[in-house]
Amino acid sequence: MAFVRAIALAYRLRGADPAAALREAGVGRADLLDAPTRLTSLPFERLALRAMRELDDEALGWFSRRLPWGSYGMLARASLSAPTLGVALARWCRHHALLTDDVLLTLKQDGAVARLTLHERTTLGAALPDVAERAILREFAQVSLLRNALGLSSWWIDARLPLLELDLAYPAPPHADVYSLLFAGVPLRFGTVYTEARLAAEVLKEPLRRDEAALRAMLPQAIRLMVRPYRHDRLLLDRARLALRAHPRANAAQLAASLHVSVRTLQRHLANHGTSIHELRSRVRQELAQHLLLRTNWPIKRIASEVGFANDKSFLRAFHVWTGLSPTDWRMSRPT
Repeated sequence: MAFVRAIALAYRLRGADPAAALREAGVGRADLLDAPTRLTSLPFERLALRAMRELDDEALGWFSRRLPWGSYGMLARASLSAPTLGVALARWCRHHALLTDDVLLTLKQDGAVARLTLHERTTLGAALPDVAERAILREFAQVSLLRNALGLSSWWIDARLPLLELDLAYPAPPHADVYSLLFAGVPLRFGTVYTEARLAAEVLKEPLRRDEAALRAMLPQAIRLMVRPYRHDRLLLDRARLALRAHPRANAAQLAASLHVSVRTLQRHLANHGTSIHELRSRVRQELAQHLLLRTNWPIKRIASEVGFANDKSFLRAFHVWTGLSPTDWRMSRPT
């Protein structure tokens, strides 16, 4: 609820009334004063999104000047062409400094550890006269900036980042227990000199796995990257399909290892999309076999081997199940 209060403070800083937005999120004024009260992720996302649009401020009052709607989307787009996560995240930090002078984010590598550090150049929330309110807005700003950068990084590579430690440059708040949800499994310390996330530097070598079309689809729901722990999306299904096209003989363990997930995670993800490793492999083999039958003059035995079958007899049986025809008959029935 402290972060909901921070959004209400953003309205006040921008000379607007938060009452309608709070009502829509199901938050009453009594709730704002009841610290143990929690708001689930979906109404919080809707509240934050509405506030950003109504105030035309994606920073929600954190900085001395607004960050107009679309600012963070512009940063994401400017980094999309980077070859690796390290280049993309360093570029994102550098470009963020063009939006505001109030904070500076830096990315540095120290051996096997990468450090994403937030430097306050001015006191966040300084425009608020109340000390407690300043503390709430400052905390909300720092947590949101970290979650924004880390969530976007996870989305770029379609994987959770291996966070090692987290330092937070403010005292532990009354709701410190919620940090186990915000940064699950990460050792953290309050009251440090800088706010800094440390992660395994190896992840900075990961290539970006997104394109402009994926970015356009993501931006309307970008707030989720800040609010919710990252989960593999449909891209994992596409990556599994591509991996099987390259290695159609791969078993479940080999396929999962190539995608950097466990077999159980891969099975669960495919089940959520109505398929399985066996069904996906069969579909990929069919597509590849039909492509080779149409685009090459290769004999059936070679095609059977290329698509991962141990012999041409098992390939013939599978192809008949797929199409009701033999590979030769199917090839002859297609227009040249």
